[in-house]
Amino acid sequence: MTLDNPKLHTLAGAMEWRERERAAGRRVVLTNGVFDLLHTGHLYYLQQARRLGGALIIALNADASVRALKGPTRPVQSEEQRAYALGALACVDAVVIFREPRLVAEIESLRPDVYCKAGDYTLEKLDPGERAALERAGARIEFLPFLPGFSTTSLIARIKAAGEI
Repeated sequence: MTLDNPKLHTLAGAMEWRERERAAGRRVVLTNGVFDLLHTGHLYYLQQARRLGGALIIALNADASVRALKGPTRPVQSEEQRAYALGALACVDAVVIFREPRLVAEIESLRPDVYCKAGDYTLEKLDPGERAALERAGARIEFLPFLPGFSTTSLIARIKAAGEI
């Protein structure tokens, strides 16, 4: 079954979406991540990210990159399912799945006004290629605080523990 997700774009489609947003005078915020099992921490973060501009686009890690980052049992949900869940959120305006290890091509193509990551990142922890692409695009880089106590890894552990009761 194919899930209808009008917010999911190819990179070319996301570039067209970006140009429409620019023409309308909206500041575009870009963030990226796995977003495997949406939880309160994700929702809080995405709502805060959206407040940094007029539109929020998420670059979503493809399944293969999630396995490389998180191990062979992840993602729990496919990229299509994760994109669908993100697309259902009012604070999310667009989603694009990225398949390369780094976001350089997406940053160069989308030229966000603002790029944000969660509070475990710093300028020094950003990938140098991504940081350089953001600087060339003139993007403001923001780091948003974590909502303490929420992570996908801890949620999976709690689900496993609940199944053993």
